[in-house]
Amino acid sequence: MKTFGRVLTAMITPFLADGAVDFEGAVTLAKHLVANGSDGIVVCGTTGESPTIAEEDKLRLFTDIVQAIGNEASVIGNVGSNDTLKSVAFAKKAEATGVHGLMAVVPYYNKPNQEGCFQHFAAIAKATTLPIIVYNVPGRTGGKITPATIARLHNEYPNIAAVKEASGDLNVATEIHSLIPKDFMIYSGDDALTLPMLAVGGCGIISVAAHVVGKELNELIQAFEAGNTARAIELQDYLLPFFKTMFITTNPIPVKTACRILGLPAGPFHLPMCDASPEEEAIIRGMVEKYTGIAK
Repeated sequence: MKTFGRVLTAMITPFLADGAVDFEGAVTLAKHLVANGSDGIVVCGTTGESPTIAEEDKLRLFTDIVQAIGNEASVIGNVGSNDTLKSVAFAKKAEATGVHGLMAVVPYYNKPNQEGCFQHFAAIAKATTLPIIVYNVPGRTGGKITPATIARLHNEYPNIAAVKEASGDLNVATEIHSLIPKDFMIYSGDDALTLPMLAVGGCGIISVAAHVVGKELNELIQAFEAGNTARAIELQDYLLPFFKTMFITTNPIPVKTACRILGLPAGPFHLPMCDASPEEEAIIRGMVEKYTGIAK
């Protein structure tokens, strides 16, 4: 199966002290991730604090990161919103930056029905030649897209080529796999479900934890694909405490804190995201030290 890669990191967006986007830091971080287990980068997703980044800054991030790593790894630009016309217009601009694919979330807050979801993604698909990842994350959007609607989209618009499935329900991924030809890419949207998702037909993970444990995640997937399920289970069990720590409070607070601890480009948050509490930071620091061997 042709994929964007097995481990895609939903990258944080580094900011400068004044809150401006740290474009140089973003390139440095993207290069670090590709050197440490990531096959691709998702730019300006939820983990990248996309709701608070200006469109022109997103386009520059897409451009700069493609230029820096585009020959080594896939670069996916997030263009989704809950306004179809805006998503369509942004998808056209994003394609011009050279990204390899686009991601778009199920519209949030306005909670369209399945026909509305179909028409939303169909409009984006018609606006671009790039492959599109549908992002299904009911816990953030308040709505969802069904496997039947995803299958309908792929059948009518083949560039609807993948799903980031983050409902937490393996039945959803199982049904998608049963309905759609096997070249359709099913990515886990939850680090802790990486191995179970592979077992029901998934091709990889769009990961938060890969900022720190990308090599281990990639090894887990390679072990499973090689038929070494014992090693894959061993790695899943080993990584689970770290996965859980990355969600002790709202993402991306823990992972951006972890990047700071590692000395990677990160910077402050844009409100309404804010710093971890001292107690949370101590837990995150302990886990980062355990899994990387650093002690700062």
